[in-house]
Amino acid sequence: MKVKKQKRHRKAVRFYTACYGFREPFKILCDGTFVYHLLANGITPADTALTNILGASVKIFTTRCVIAELRSLGDFYSDSVNAARNLITARCDHEKRKTAAACITEIIGENKPEHFFVATQDAELRKKLQEIPGVPVVYALRNALFLECPSAVQRDFAKAAEEGRSHMTELEFMMLNIKKKGVDSEEACDALDANNDNVDNQDLKGNDKPSRTVMNDKIQFKRKRAKGPNPLSCKKKKQKVDENSAAGKESKKIDNSVRNRSRKRNRSKKNQFVS
Repeated sequence: MKVKKQKRHRKAVRFYTACYGFREPFKILCDGTFVYHLLANGITPADTALTNILGASVKIFTTRCVIAELRSLGDFYSDSVNAARNLITARCDHEKRKTAAACITEIIGENKPEHFFVATQDAELRKKLQEIPGVPVVYALRNALFLECPSAVQRDFAKAAEEGRSHMTELEFMMLNIKKKGVDSEEACDALDANNDNVDNQDLKGNDKPSRTVMNDKIQFKRKRAKGPNPLSCKKKKQKVDENSAAGKESKKIDNSVRNRSRKRNRSKKNQFVS
């Protein structure tokens, strides 16, 4: 893989992980055209080739509708059918067989809970997926795999979501005003409770839809409690010494010193003058 191509792929992977929450191991949903292209061009094993592109471990999925579509094409695609059966089957609740493009589009859905990479050679499906934010597309050219760069729609959606997270919500704005004005906590709670009751009443009536930024949770104001002294700053208690015991020890020392002095004896020098 060339250095420029590798840098482009890593940059795209970082974009999807940071903005849309993709995590390792990456899940790749393949259709029949991609499986056939891998076998025809000898791009095996597929998981190793995809790992080299994305720079992380992968899990390859397919659907029952994709396998049924390959089986309906005849014996010429029998190898592709066997290869698709060895992949992990993603759950699709279709009683009647649908086309691979329709099945993959329904599995991805609007919220994209599974965070799938879609691997396909269908040009129409690739264009359709580029208009859906948060759906990376993998395709192949001969014996090389590529990850498409994020489209303008995906970049604009990520930018708008980031700007929305940077602004304050209505609840945060109310809390900020409460702190500035110095309103008592009880009055603030009453005001917020009244606001939440109004929002609930509007939901029951169905006249007005509440904004997404309003939260029904009540604010809990924590009271500051008196804390104990820091144990590291406290001095240790000094042990009290009994005066009687101290006086007894001193008297013993004095007696010993007196006794030591009294034990000294002077030798007589009478024999020195005897001739």
